[in-house]
Amino acid sequence: MSVNVNSVYTKVLFVLNKENRGYMTPTEFNSLAQQAQLEIFESYFQELNQQLRVDQPDFDYADRVKTLDEKIQLFKTFSTSVYDNTTTPNNPYWILPGVGTSTADISLYKLGTVAYKSLNGQYRELQRLEKTEFYNIELSPLTKSSTTFPTYLFEGNKLYINPTTITGSTGTINVDYVFKPSAPIWGFTIGNVGQYVYNPNQFNQTTEPNGSINFQLHNSEESTLVLKILAYAGIVINDLQVTQVADAMLSKQENNEKS
Repeated sequence: MSVNVNSVYTKVLFVLNKENRGYMTPTEFNSLAQQAQLEIFESYFQELNQQLRVDQPDFDYADRVKTLDEKIQLFKTFSTSVYDNTTTPNNPYWILPGVGTSTADISLYKLGTVAYKSLNGQYRELQRLEKTEFYNIELSPLTKSSTTFPTYLFEGNKLYINPTTITGSTGTINVDYVFKPSAPIWGFTIGNVGQYVYNPNQFNQTTEPNGSINFQLHNSEESTLVLKILAYAGIVINDLQVTQVADAMLSKQENNEKS
């Protein structure tokens, strides 16, 4: 379950208005909400890298690696790449999901497993190589790529695959990847007296341009979102005390999670 954008905005406004600190417009909130969500999202991978270096407890609910993976799995998906041998016929490539014509509304963040599915239904995982190695292993019959042991080069948001006999007509290339969260939007209409009225309907550029988009983060991140947005809000309303208090609470929360 994701974090409701109206719940976060309401809490932020409550804190700001409680002591007449100031007001944050929906436009300001949406901008800061996007920044806060991206910061939290990107911190998952740094923290996961750190946690993989230390032993984890035997209790499932206390295992921080599993907890982080539970948060990241909301952004895990897979899709089929599109073969392109028309743009550069002598150097064909595969278009990544979310980059070209496939699921263009998804923004690819980290590439995972790349697999070749032949027409007979067999799967082969491709080995990722750096540029020099990708070309050099093709020089020897003993090391060159084959449909049994295919390889790929990830460059310029494209997949270059060896052997080149793997094409769109011989099978498919399936890609597991992590995508970036969509920007949250607190959508609204203008009321009778000029007030902002929350529109809970899902945003759609054509049919619901004033609609909303919830945060895509795990629902356990709501308090962190509120604090991060408040930290930025203090700068917007020119009240550094708000920023200092929010930063202090964030630091305390992070220390508690790591202790």
